[in-house]
Amino acid sequence: MDAMANPQLKKRLLIMGLFLLVFFGALFGWHLFGKIQMGKAMANYQPPPVTVTAITATAREIPRALEAIGSLEAIHQVTIAPEIDGRITELHIAPGAAVKAGQALIQLNDGPEQGDLQRLRAQAKLARINLERSTKLLGLAVSQSEIDAQQATLDEVNGEIARTQALIAQKLIRAPFTGMLGVQRVHVGEFVKQGDPLVTLTDLSTLYLNLTLPEQAHSQLKPGLTVKFVVDALPKREFSAKIIAVEPQIGADTRSIKLQAKLDNPKGELASGMFARASLQLPTEDNVVSIPTIAIDYSIHGDSVYVVQRQNTEHGEQQIAKRVLVKTDGQFGDSVIVRSGVKPGETVVTAGQMKLHDGAVVEIVQNTTLDNIAAKVQSRPE
Repeated sequence: MDAMANPQLKKRLLIMGLFLLVFFGALFGWHLFGKIQMGKAMANYQPPPVTVTAITATAREIPRALEAIGSLEAIHQVTIAPEIDGRITELHIAPGAAVKAGQALIQLNDGPEQGDLQRLRAQAKLARINLERSTKLLGLAVSQSEIDAQQATLDEVNGEIARTQALIAQKLIRAPFTGMLGVQRVHVGEFVKQGDPLVTLTDLSTLYLNLTLPEQAHSQLKPGLTVKFVVDALPKREFSAKIIAVEPQIGADTRSIKLQAKLDNPKGELASGMFARASLQLPTEDNVVSIPTIAIDYSIHGDSVYVVQRQNTEHGEQQIAKRVLVKTDGQFGDSVIVRSGVKPGETVVTAGQMKLHDGAVVEIVQNTTLDNIAAKVQSRPE
């Protein structure tokens, strides 16, 4: 009985082992088949294209300008101050009044000098009479040496007269040029010292615009260039001036260049000392590639853009984004000048760059040109 049971048990165990072997073999084969199919599916998977907007770069004529800051200065402006000490006896000024060149403004006490002048004129008169009398008696009762001595005396007195007249003139302060007076700082009876400020005088009819630019701009600067500028006091007005001088020396401490422009100010709208934001207009440049500023990706590794190129792939012809480094050279309006990296006719991504990587498939939903963008910018309401 035991002998018969053992073969049956062995047979059952063998059958069960074969069944398990077939089951696990089928399970492993199915798992392996799934992996193979998944690999094929992944290999053939094509992610959806990234939606971007783009622009076609074109070569065009562009205006060039250099941005600068500066201040206005009257060509004729001065703080009236006495050349010598004295007490004010007369004021011929009114704050804010217009005066002419040579007009008397302030009189200092010149009484002692006027007395000296009268005395010296009397001495000169006597010396002249004595000289004339001696000249008639030359060779009779007067020698030539006596005449020479009297001539010297007359000349000395005339010299003192001239000196005294100069002192008197110093005590009558006149306007050195035509202009407008400022705030009055002194009063009659006040004693002033040499160099004390009395009142300002400014001629606003013509102004200087003094500008500062970095030394890199030196080769582009020359007299005759136009400067457009605005001032905070009149933010909605734009003024223009002409460069008349470029400082030949570059500042050793600031490494900057000073320029001076000149402009007429017939209505007196601008004042000396005003801060100005200026744009120095350079000659226009032809065949320059420019793209919108928003297309540039600025980083410490260099500026770059994404250029869209059509390529044949296993999925057919597709639009592929390629990152390229660019060299920029200034900005005008909403655009940046590109010296290298982008050629005319190439398509440059303007929006959607954050979702891109080099080689990504893209779909352009808007394609325009720089001329269209410029037209849109110009048509914006102020």
